[in-house]
Amino acid sequence: MKSGLKFTHIIVAILLSTLLCGCNETESKLWQGYVEGEFVYVSSPLGGQLDEISVRKGQTVVTGQPLFTLEREFEKSGVDEAEGNLDRTISDLADKRKGRRPSEIASIKARLRKAVAAERLAATEYKRRADLYSTRTISEEERDQARTDYEQATQLVKEIKSELKTATLGSRTDEINAAESSVRAAQAKLEQARWNYDQKAQSAPRSGLVFDTIRYEGEWVAAGKPIISILPPENRKVRFYVPEQIVGSFKIGEKLLVNFDGLAKPIPVTLSYISAQAEYTPPVIYSSQSRAKLVFMLEAVPAEDKAVLFKPGQPVDVSRTAGGFKIDNGFFARIKNYFRSSDD
Repeated sequence: MKSGLKFTHIIVAILLSTLLCGCNETESKLWQGYVEGEFVYVSSPLGGQLDEISVRKGQTVVTGQPLFTLEREFEKSGVDEAEGNLDRTISDLADKRKGRRPSEIASIKARLRKAVAAERLAATEYKRRADLYSTRTISEEERDQARTDYEQATQLVKEIKSELKTATLGSRTDEINAAESSVRAAQAKLEQARWNYDQKAQSAPRSGLVFDTIRYEGEWVAAGKPIISILPPENRKVRFYVPEQIVGSFKIGEKLLVNFDGLAKPIPVTLSYISAQAEYTPPVIYSSQSRAKLVFMLEAVPAEDKAVLFKPGQPVDVSRTAGGFKIDNGFFARIKNYFRSSDD
């Protein structure tokens, strides 16, 4: 009886091997792969001590949400200094454009009134001396001295009038241009100081999952070193491998289906990339049938609303049709029950 049972087991094993060989047609419609994620690494262009991390690993963030802050007291001092320098240059420019102060102009006007009075007195004295000279009462030298005093008084009035006009016009054009250049330079320095200050605090450049916090609060972080990695939904894709014999049948934009453990039904994806270089089956693909065969790598992307279901590193199966995922589980269940009943 036992020998007959063993013979039956042998027959069933042969049938099972035949079935597995017959599965080649199904397997030819099914390709293995994994989920790949392209991470966005966020860092600061300036180094410093990490003061605060505002998010946690596994959290979903949106564009513009604060991520972390580095120590920035030095940069804050630079901003304050640049703001003070800009205020000084603006005040200097305004002073040059409006001319002298009212008190200075009032002083010039007072000097002008004094000079005009002196001119009138010199004119009267010169006229009187000229009359005396005509009657030969005084010498020619005295008359000439009076005329010289009058001419000097007249020139002084003209000089002060010119000074008053200049005072009301403001500084010269070249001085104003130089002051304007100083203002522009101060503005540029302020913008640079503010940029340095702002770069010590970074926000999320993209919406997505905080995949990892690479540094910890209190650490010194060098310039450009990543602190947080973000995985946007649109940066998740499926990478799979097909034999060289069929790679030519795939087209960019083609619709495919992806299945993985725990999924109720396959998810549609769109073929986005076909590698131009052949390679051997990567070791992460555990398939004895495809091992050491020449394959090409392909990539496909899911719809954005389905992308969050894909986890980087997750093994997947890819097919062109839903039938590619079907296996006769009922047959294997019957075989299992047969062996169980035979043992009993």
